[in-house]
Amino acid sequence: MEIEVIQNKIHEVRGCKVMLDFDLATLYEIETKVFKQAIKRNLNRFPKDFMFELSQNEFDSLRSQIVTSNRGGTRFMPFAFTEQGVAMLSSVLKSDKAIDINISIMRTFVAIRQFALNYSELQNKIMEIEGQFPEIYNVLNYLVEKDTNNTDKERTKIGYKK
Repeated sequence: MEIEVIQNKIHEVRGCKVMLDFDLATLYEIETKVFKQAIKRNLNRFPKDFMFELSQNEFDSLRSQIVTSNRGGTRFMPFAFTEQGVAMLSSVLKSDKAIDINISIMRTFVAIRQFALNYSELQNKIMEIEGQFPEIYNVLNYLVEKDTNNTDKERTKIGYKK
C-alpha cells in the first residue's frame, strides 16, 4: 500500500492524528458496518486514548475538509482511531489483508513522525543561523518586503502596440 494513500486518510482531531472507521474499513476491504461490529465486540481493547467517537461538529468540519458526501445520511458518528488504536486493530482483525494494511499504516505514522522531527530540527537550525547573523537576516527580510510591495504597483508596459 502506498504511503500517500494512507497519509490522505490521516486527519487531526482533538490534537491527535487519527484515522476514521470508514477509511479503515475501505483499506481493510470490508464493510464499515462489519468493521464497527468487530470493534463493538472488543470495546475493552479500545480506551479513550486509542479510539473515540466524533462529535457532530467534528464530523461536519472533517467532511468539509475531505469533501465527502453525506455518506447516505450517516446515523452514527464515526470512530476515530489514534495510532495506538490502529495498532490494537491487529488483535481484532486477523486476516492477512488486515495484517498487511496495519503494517503499512504503522509505517506511515512513523514516516509522518520522522518528517515532523526533521522539520523541527531544520527550523531550529534556521533560527540558530538567524541568531548568528542578524544583519543578513534583516537585509533579506527587507528585500522580501520591498519585492512584495513593488508587485502591487502597475508597471509600464513595453513592446509594440497593435
